[in-house]
This record gives sequence, C-alpha cells and structure tokens, in this order.
Amino acid sequence: MGSRMRGSVLIAVVWTLASPVMAQEEAQPAADASAEATAAPAEEAPAAPVAAGDPVRGKAISYTCLGCHGIPNYKNAFPNYSVPKLEGQHAEYMVTALQAYRAGERSHITMHSQASTLTDQDMRDIAAFFSGEVLKPGAKVVGKAPESAALCVACHGQDGVGITGIYPTLSGQHEDYLARALHDYKKGGRKNAIMAPMVAALKDADIDALARYFSQQRPALKTEERPSTRLTAHEGH
Repeated sequence: MGSRMRGSVLIAVVWTLASPVMAQEEAQPAADASAEATAAPAEEAPAAPVAAGDPVRGKAISYTCLGCHGIPNYKNAFPNYSVPKLEGQHAEYMVTALQAYRAGERSHITMHSQASTLTDQDMRDIAAFFSGEVLKPGAKVVGKAPESAALCVACHGQDGVGITGIYPTLSGQHEDYLARALHDYKKGGRKNAIMAPMVAALKDADIDALARYFSQQRPALKTEERPSTRLTAHEGH
C-alpha cells in the first residue's frame, strides 16, 4: 500500500510539473496565429474621391481673380501683355496652372502670391466657375496652320481646342498672351517637361506665327466679366 501511495504521489508531482509546459505548448499556436494576424499588412483604405469643383463657391471666392481676369482686354502691367481669357477653358488645366504658379514652376509674382493662398479645393472651385461652358472641338479651322504647328496640334487640336482636359484650349486666346507663354517656356519662366523641348528650336517668327494662328480660331475663349458695381459701372461708358 505504501508503494502504491508513493507511486500516486510521484504521478501527481510529474503531472503538476508538466501541466504548465503543456499549457504553454497549447497556447503557443494560438499566440503564433495572433502574431501572424497582427503582423499581416492591413489592406490600404481606398483613396478619398477628389471633390469636384463647385462653381457657386468658386464665384464667391474669385473676387480677386476677377480684378484682372474679369475685365475684357485687360493688360498685365509689366511686361505688358493681355491677361488670358478663361471662360471656356478646361477646368482641369486651370487647376494644374494654378498649382504650377503656387509651386513656383511658373514665374509670375502676382499669380504666385494669389495661388499660394489657395487650397487644391479652392482651385477646383475657381476653375469650375471660370470654365463655364467648355469649348468643344470640331469647328472649321480658320486659315492654314503654320509648319511649326505640326506638333502643337497633337495636344491642342487643329482648331485650338485641347484634346483632353489637361491640355489648354488656345482657340481665340489673346495673340500676345500666347506668344508670351511660348517665350516663357523657351526661356525657363515656365517649367514643363513636355513644352520645354517643343519650343526649344522655335524662332521668334515661328512663335509669332503660332500665336497668330491659334488666336484666330473660333469659337473663341471669352472673358468672364466681373459683376457690375458702383465702382465699375463707368467702365462701359
């Protein structure tokens, strides 16, 4: 009987010592599974959709823009050239242009100062307001395109209407503004990986011919006239 008792005690001791080890071994797979689940890369949340431009809000916050872009035939003071027409322009392109001014990729102190105060959503809203009814391609071409336009029309269209939203429409834009923009691309005042090599070989005569050709195309871009006030009422007289 004493032998059986000692045997029982020994078994109990062995079981007591083994239990934590067994419990640890049983718990290990669960811990490993938990660690694997924790280490597994979480699926990336889908990017938030880009909010479309709100033309109503754009109109409300574009009062400063209209001080130049809302006056027909208004001129940039120095150097002297026409402020571009924006009504009918692609909104997407205008946002890209504003971002370039903000980043300093386009050299114009006034535009840089103005764009630096705008968020991307502000830009989308302002562009939606100014673009209005975007010009559509397909109009009859006016005149004969100069030889130097062979590459231009691939993006800006034979009739001067940009083939997609990222390319600016040139149809009916001020001739002197178009010439100024091309000179800026050539001299580095505007930094663009596509335009820089395109204009590098252009002579002044080529630039003048291109500006004249695209400015003559119709329908033309327009000036989004600013609302009349007591301060501007005299401008029509």
